[in-house]
Amino acid sequence: MDYSLEVVTLSVSDVDQALKFYTDKVGFNLDVDYHPTGAFRVVQLTPPGSACSVQIGVGLTDAPPGVGRATYLTVTDLEAAHRELTERGVDVSDIRHKAPIEDWRGGWQPGLDPAHRDYASFADFTDPDGNTWVLQEIGYRPNASNR
Repeated sequence: MDYSLEVVTLSVSDVDQALKFYTDKVGFNLDVDYHPTGAFRVVQLTPPGSACSVQIGVGLTDAPPGVGRATYLTVTDLEAAHRELTERGVDVSDIRHKAPIEDWRGGWQPGLDPAHRDYASFADFTDPDGNTWVLQEIGYRPNASNR
C-alpha cells in the first residue's frame, strides 16, 4: 500500500495576510480559495514542483496560529533558493551545514556543505504567524547563475 502526503494544514491568524505572504513572497501557487460562509474558508497553495500542498483558512483546525514547526521544503540549489526568497522579501536565515557530517551529532557550521551532500545544508524562514519552514538541499544541480 502506498501512502502519499497530499496536504499539510497550517493555522494562521489572518488568512489574507498569509495568502499574500505565501503567493507573493514565497512563490506558492494558489490552487483553491473557497469561502462559502464567514465561518469556513479553505485556501490551498502548492509550492512550485511539489506534489504536496498547504492549506490555510478558517474552520480547518483548532490549533493556535503559528504552531507549525519545521515543515521541510527541499531544493536542488540552496543558494539560489535563498537568494530568490530573500529578493522577494522573505527573511531567510543564514545557510548552515551539518558538521562533522561523517559523525553528525547535531553540530553546525556556517555556509553550504562544501561537497553539496544531500541532506547536509539548510536555511529557515517563518511566515507572519511564526510557522517555521526549513529549506534543505537535496540533489544539487548547478544552474547557470552559479557556474
